[in-house]
Amino acid sequence: MAKTQSSVRKLVKPEYSAEKNLTDLMDATVALYKNNMSLQAIAEDLSLNPIKVRKLLITAGVYQSDIADAVQQTFQSFRTTQDYKTAVSSTMIALHLSRPSVTSYLPYEKGVYFPEDAEAENISAGAERQRHYRAVTALKKNPCEENLWKCVVAFRGYKFKTMSGLSFTYTLKKGRGDEFTKELWIDRREGSKSLAWSSVMLAYHNIGKIGEVVDRPKALGDIRGVSYIYGMFYRFGLIDVPDKVKEKMTRR
Repeated sequence: MAKTQSSVRKLVKPEYSAEKNLTDLMDATVALYKNNMSLQAIAEDLSLNPIKVRKLLITAGVYQSDIADAVQQTFQSFRTTQDYKTAVSSTMIALHLSRPSVTSYLPYEKGVYFPEDAEAENISAGAERQRHYRAVTALKKNPCEENLWKCVVAFRGYKFKTMSGLSFTYTLKKGRGDEFTKELWIDRREGSKSLAWSSVMLAYHNIGKIGEVVDRPKALGDIRGVSYIYGMFYRFGLIDVPDKVKEKMTRR
């Protein structure tokens, strides 16, 4: 007997996108969180539970706490050699936490965890935000050359802006041992140009105090490529910039 059109069940909705729904919900949660609403208040507003609200904020890279940092860092260390499920179990043992507690402090990744050197186009937007968040947080907690380099690695492919508002990105190349070489290749409209790591470090050592306002790139030194370094340091949280400059550097 042939099925009539009305009897055929639609198993999927072509307009449905789990990823889009998650992104929309995450954006709504972040917007409320930035308005200084508590997790409980956000949960009530969006008809969610506070734990899911926290997990959405973690995925967006805007939630920070000592326990969240500990879970994510411990999980990362195990994930380099273990599959997702085993890494969760190892994190449980190491931190004396239950499985629900551990998973509640991990971003939504659907069981997939990407290494720090994975290219941005191969990971989700949430994973990329988490990568940036972890790198910046570590650098602020312990400003040093090692953490600055980790920030540079984490932000490759990110669209920065110069003081005048011009966009640029940079890439890194790998050398022997499959490790990144310490040379940044700046991608601008006129083509690529190299930026030596020694130049980045020279500017870094010229910062008077972490987080202070630096009014112009040249204040970091007469360094080749300092206009790019200025934009990077602002995004990394190493320096602040005047309000008028901030408008240009944050304008989409």
